[in-house]
Amino acid sequence: MPAGSARLQLSPVPHSSELQDAIRKRAEEIYVRNGKIPGRDLENWTQAEAEIVRECGKSMRRTAIVVEVDDVQYLGEYASESCDGYQPGEFGLGQDISIRFERDKMFLKRPNGKELETTIVHKIG
Repeated sequence: MPAGSARLQLSPVPHSSELQDAIRKRAEEIYVRNGKIPGRDLENWTQAEAEIVRECGKSMRRTAIVVEVDDVQYLGEYASESCDGYQPGEFGLGQDISIRFERDKMFLKRPNGKELETTIVHKIG
């Protein structure tokens, strides 16, 4: 199981492949508009999410965690109501954690030994 550093990221985005496509397109527009600056993928994606959600008038929230493994960042979304008591802040910024990947899922071993199951919704790097 690879280990990486993790940090919490919350973003208000509804679950929808159409919205994900709209966000992806908007993030590309932001990238071009801001001069194609490398290394700002996550910032561009987060800004695109906020803009699209605001335009759609949605107020749903999703919870997600950003994990970096071998210079690749993974944005893993999880359902608050089915995360077995996971509380944001269980992982510290830069903390090494055990992670395993299965298809589009990322499983993070929590300090209490339980796993936090996430769905990978974005990969950078």
